[in-house]
Amino acid sequence: MGARATFVIACALAAATFASSASAATSAHGDFIHAINANQSSNWYGYNQGYLEQGHKQLFHQISGNWTVPTATTHTSGQDEFSSTWIGIGGGCVDANCVVGDATLIQTGTEQDVSGSGQQSYSAWWEVIPGPSLTISNFRVSPGDQMHADITQIVTMSNVWKITLQDVTKGETFTKTVPYSSSRLTAEWIQETPLVFGTNGAGLAALPNLTTNTFSAATANGANAGLKASEEMQLVDSNNRVIALPSAPNSTANGFSLCTWATSC
Repeated sequence: MGARATFVIACALAAATFASSASAATSAHGDFIHAINANQSSNWYGYNQGYLEQGHKQLFHQISGNWTVPTATTHTSGQDEFSSTWIGIGGGCVDANCVVGDATLIQTGTEQDVSGSGQQSYSAWWEVIPGPSLTISNFRVSPGDQMHADITQIVTMSNVWKITLQDVTKGETFTKTVPYSSSRLTAEWIQETPLVFGTNGAGLAALPNLTTNTFSAATANGANAGLKASEEMQLVDSNNRVIALPSAPNSTANGFSLCTWATSC
């Protein structure tokens, strides 16, 4: 059995453990892609671009995008369920077949969770892996809010980044300048089941019901992202069944919809 297959099975078992004991879990927001194949993952759904997949054109020094915060409701009664929506550089598939991964990730986004008792919670965060995710405490995120995010390397090859997250609906803005040694090999616009930590260890979270939401105005390296259908990533369960996925790119190739607990979008 290959290393990737072993890792995927381990993640599936860990996720099953959290499905039964998630009340003790806390979310880590983002994580590297856990790829099953070129277009399927056990934790991400959305769009991923890679340096090799893009034909060695250039490394990624900027990414931005807008999204709508989805409403989270209970999918499985009595189970804590978690989701994150974000943009990031690093951590994804470098090549079109998703054989080459990336061990760096700088990201910012929103969290949409529901507890086992049905209580919803929403927040905003940023993260540079392997550091912990950090909640943006002065944001009051609500479902339906329009978010804008941008991550930019301030000076080429400087390893200094500016993270910007805006809740456009509420007029709130967060900016942070951080030093970070990124590979700059991938760029992504993602919704995911985040990594969670609890008394039984770490595992991928259970996915709540989420209303269909959209990404728009996606850019990479200061230009229209030019998203392609071949860059989509679908979310699959432990039986490799599709449970969430993006739509095809919009007519301007800079946006898409996200459909959760669905097999088409």
